[in-house]
Amino acid sequence: MPRLEIAADGFRLDDRPLRIISGGLHYFRVHPEQWADRLRKARLMGLNTVETYVPWNLHAPRRGEFRLDAGLDLPRFLDLAAAEGLYVLLRPGPYICAEWEGGGLPSWLLADEDVELRSRDPRYLKAVDDYLGALLPPVLPHLSTRGGPIIAVQLENEYGAYGDDTGYLAELAQMLDRHGVDVPLFTCDQPSDLARGGLDGVLRTVNLGSRVDAGLAELRTQQPSGPLMCSEFWIGWFDRWGGTHVTRSAADAAADLDRLLAAGASVNIYMFHGGTNFGLTNGANDKGRYRPTVTSYDYDAPLDEAGDPGPKYAAFREVIARYAPVPEQPVPAPSPKLAPAVVELTACASLLDHREGLGSAVHADRPQLMEELGQSFGFVLYETVLPVAGPAVLRIAEVRDRAQVFVDGQPVGVLERESHEHALAFHVPRGGAHLAVLVENQGRVNYGQGMHDRKGLLGEVTVNGLAPESWSSRPLPLDDLRGLSFTAFEPAVPPVGPAFHRGHLDLEQPADGFIALDGWTKGQVWINGFALGRYWSRGPQTTLYVPAPVLTAGRNEITVLELHGSTTRTVELRGTPDLGPTED
Repeated sequence: MPRLEIAADGFRLDDRPLRIISGGLHYFRVHPEQWADRLRKARLMGLNTVETYVPWNLHAPRRGEFRLDAGLDLPRFLDLAAAEGLYVLLRPGPYICAEWEGGGLPSWLLADEDVELRSRDPRYLKAVDDYLGALLPPVLPHLSTRGGPIIAVQLENEYGAYGDDTGYLAELAQMLDRHGVDVPLFTCDQPSDLARGGLDGVLRTVNLGSRVDAGLAELRTQQPSGPLMCSEFWIGWFDRWGGTHVTRSAADAAADLDRLLAAGASVNIYMFHGGTNFGLTNGANDKGRYRPTVTSYDYDAPLDEAGDPGPKYAAFREVIARYAPVPEQPVPAPSPKLAPAVVELTACASLLDHREGLGSAVHADRPQLMEELGQSFGFVLYETVLPVAGPAVLRIAEVRDRAQVFVDGQPVGVLERESHEHALAFHVPRGGAHLAVLVENQGRVNYGQGMHDRKGLLGEVTVNGLAPESWSSRPLPLDDLRGLSFTAFEPAVPPVGPAFHRGHLDLEQPADGFIALDGWTKGQVWINGFALGRYWSRGPQTTLYVPAPVLTAGRNEITVLELHGSTTRTVELRGTPDLGPTED
């Protein structure tokens, strides 16, 4: 049974030297029917290994549950990697960052208001132990020591950027051992965090995107012998709403890849294929200002969001060929794409009118947080009565993350966490008017101390200085739209407030494509019930990726939730993406 050996001069496997040439490929960001295609293209670029995180929050959506079905079938992904002759670096967290919702930590952890994440808090460690106890039994047969492709497992993730409690890392290492992991463990940190994020006896690796020589030198300072490895070689970056599309030239990234390999280092290219934050799974950052991440995780990677080779694919393949064998097959051709088509959305359904079919309300003397409602993703609709007519000021201690306010069903304003907005003035038309506040979770913070990111209306909520005596809090996860009743759209009576819009597309042959939302403001899109993700006219991203497997030959149903209003009743299917302007 081969076990990866960490020798003084490098890695060895089966008593042969091994240089790990890996690329990031997150199974949960790729449609499962496309896993085999992406893995084949990884091998053809010259990779001998792929790396994947494991999102605890998707596998365990509620405490005590664990899923390995459909797009979360990790054992199947591992089988496909092995069939392609690829090794696997498994990064199970429990924290993964990844620009993913909450860094992969399940939201139900935050139901305990004072829980200390990524620490020796017994409540947190018990949850981690339960998670590993559910995840690892079906994964253990895929360890290299048992004939599978997993050659190493990561311990936590960039912990040195968060804390310095080696006792916490030791607890996690003991858990992994107790649950049967017998392949080597490794940690990864940025150069300045290597000292804090490591654990004696566990291989340290470095994360960097430039200054290769300095980063490897710092790794060698902290770890005088053993393999040099860059576990995240950043060859692109992620985008945020309101920013530009971040790119990096293929020549610049290839030159740094060459420097890493020339130094004798092993490498994991982050990302080989970024994929998509489907549904509502994007994370966010908050370093003084909240910044949610966009739906696309294209990352300017060698394989673009649709899995087509870009400029970096050939450039990296050429570099890798100087140091390792590369398959002789040509660079894969792009996949077929949809022909342009305009689809009219002819029916609509008001969200506020259908709220009872989308979620059950909880009544209390204050707004309930999303975590208290047992909800991870989506919206919460808060409702109360305004007893007095006249001028009013709504004040909310903390909006997490974006609140649309309605009086008797009419929109009166928006409060955004990103802009640090806490108060809104409006007129109450009558005593007993109905106040509704629709709050969107735009993504839990995935990095740094802000990860304790509970959602909804936090703290005191007052109207003209007084707290309403009763509130209805209704979770709207929008994971089941079967309760909607659509009616034909009437141009003379456009819907007021958030509304679902529906239309149909007839296809002879499914293919990859992109849906453009020109003229729409903000919301989400589903095709045949598959949640593509969020759109926002703020940009930079203006199209959403449509994987071919979500389409069918014949009639396809398109549903758009528009939170504000649109200047059009149509959406367009295209064969090319628009991820927005770049800084270049």
